[in-house]
Amino acid sequence: MENGLRVKVEGAVAVVTLSRPQVHNALDEALVVNLTQAFQKLGVAEAVRVIVLEAEGTTFCAGLDVAWVRRSMDGGKDHNQRDAMMLAVLMDAIDRCPKPVIAVVAGSALGGGVGLVAAADIVLASEEVGFALTEVRLGLEPTIIGPQLVAAMGARACRRYWLTAERFDAREAFRLGLVHAVFPADKLAEARDRMVESCLKGAPKAQAGAKEAIRVIDEAESGPDLMRLIAHRFAEQRVGDEGREGLAAFVEKRKPGWST
Repeated sequence: MENGLRVKVEGAVAVVTLSRPQVHNALDEALVVNLTQAFQKLGVAEAVRVIVLEAEGTTFCAGLDVAWVRRSMDGGKDHNQRDAMMLAVLMDAIDRCPKPVIAVVAGSALGGGVGLVAAADIVLASEEVGFALTEVRLGLEPTIIGPQLVAAMGARACRRYWLTAERFDAREAFRLGLVHAVFPADKLAEARDRMVESCLKGAPKAQAGAKEAIRVIDEAESGPDLMRLIAHRFAEQRVGDEGREGLAAFVEKRKPGWST
């Protein structure tokens, strides 16, 4: 454990745990740096196939550490800009990580904590947790986590919850698309293990490519250029190592080499 973060790798699964329960896992400078570095390193670690993001204590993440915010405000324009950029880089590191990222939310998430959730690929939540984007009540905007939130919740939902800062529960988060599945607290670990197992059945290069393709398709205009791009990607994958192995395994009725 280092500066509020614990990283444990067992086989092909890395578990990244926020470990500052005494301050509700609030994000300070050290935790932001360590989280960013953890996702950057795990993203290129060949042995790691899936990353699980979770937290200790009753709160998943309460957002930014107030003491850090004050230091940033008092540190001058350049210092303040640097700290803001650190947060943007963290969210992007999780968002663009080439491995499947599963967030397991067993405690409430506020502000930047909701950003961590939105940046993950798959989100499993306990049914009693709550979410809130409280920035406007502090005279701020949630823009630093905006790209991930708009992608996860949609612009229409962001209009409501960014402006009101009201709390919403796990069921509403599920309805909005921020959360993919909601479970009783005592079933959350089992659901996490099932999801990890499902991810491990996919081909690593194909999963990384799929994440990239989703972004490209979402940002591109429909038309001939997009059709040519996706046809090229698909054709290349079919003659690649994973494509050949996947087809052979299907025909031979066996598991492909990457599957556990």
